[in-house]
Amino acid sequence: MNAEELRERIPSGQLKFSTSRSSGPGGQNVNKVNTKVEARLNLGESFFLTQKERERILFILRNKINSEGELIVVSQSERTQFMNRKKAEEKLIKMLAAALTEKTARKPSSPTRASKTERLEKKKIRGNIKKLRRNSEGFDEE
Repeated sequence: MNAEELRERIPSGQLKFSTSRSSGPGGQNVNKVNTKVEARLNLGESFFLTQKERERILFILRNKINSEGELIVVSQSERTQFMNRKKAEEKLIKMLAAALTEKTARKPSSPTRASKTERLEKKKIRGNIKKLRRNSEGFDEE
């Protein structure tokens, strides 16, 4: 599932935002203005997700979900609360989209002819190096 489809499915009231003072950029403004934004999505109350999708998200993003069942994303890299809010929302949607996208299984392929010949050439070179290290007949090492 891509991020645009997911953005359209999420109702406006589902995401909750809270702000606090940031440790990011902003100079003296950092000490006065709440620019850090936390975006929260309560997965237990998210009726736009199917049960299967909810279980998949709970399993894949379990480290980002708190004990109340909320998926939490924080943004504090921008100087304004508005930009941090947009960034946090974008992060959350991308995270959900990535969790809901099923990875395709890798199909193993056989080695190409070129890779086989390259491997054999390297073996020959290595064998020749080792052959040169051997003692020649009739010559004792003393």
